[in-house]
Amino acid sequence: MYRRLRELREDKDLNQTYIAKILNMSQTGYSKYETGENDVPTKILIELSRFYNTSVDYILELTNEIKPYTRKRKTALKK
Repeated sequence: MYRRLRELREDKDLNQTYIAKILNMSQTGYSKYETGENDVPTKILIELSRFYNTSVDYILELTNEIKPYTRKRKTALKK
């Protein structure tokens, strides 16, 4: 997963500082995601998948298909 995060960022010629700013965190904090020093929270994985227009499964290396899945619309919970 950590390799994929770096590859996605570098493929867009972006630096860690830019991605960290988008995620509202420090560059050091983001760097620890790319090195595997810290686990990436689910919320951050979702934000990154949206930013890079890919799926969380791609980031997690569960698929090699970079194209994202069709996204579901948010619906209200039914009681």
